[in-house]
Amino acid sequence: MIKLIFLLIVFYVNIYGQSIKDAVDKSIFNCYGKDVNYISDKIILEKKLKREIEIKSEQNFFSDEIYFYKIYSNNQIIGYSILDNVYGKSMPITFIVMFDINGIILCSEIIKYREQYGGAVKNENWLIQFKGKNCESDFKVGKDVNTISGATISVNSVTKGIKKLTFLIKELISK
Repeated sequence: MIKLIFLLIVFYVNIYGQSIKDAVDKSIFNCYGKDVNYISDKIILEKKLKREIEIKSEQNFFSDEIYFYKIYSNNQIIGYSILDNVYGKSMPITFIVMFDINGIILCSEIIKYREQYGGAVKNENWLIQFKGKNCESDFKVGKDVNTISGATISVNSVTKGIKKLTFLIKELISK
């Protein structure tokens, strides 16, 4: 029985892709370099802070918790990453945003896209446009952020999700 479960897990991972943790590892190492270490923590968002950020970003959090990563090189913090979810048309989109120590976006990646359509938001050429943005940046789709034909819901959702995390990282850094 255990062997069967193991084989099903291996089959699932091979068919449907890598695990969330493996994808996060890959994203962090791609952004910060192979020689970094990180510490991860599940953070329960305070209700007041959560609501303030939801109003500013014009998007609700998917849940009351996010995953927060402190990135180290030579025992010194060099950045932070936040893993979160946003709603797609009918399924969640899991994404990560990687920041420098000042809360400026270095990289962003879609970790798990579950919708049948609109997957172009996974494209590195689309995601690169967020590099250099922070909580004071504009995130206007069609003006500051490129649209993608056929991916309106995903584009708006991911854009607001990234914007939301720029507000959150500012608060997390200040604490």
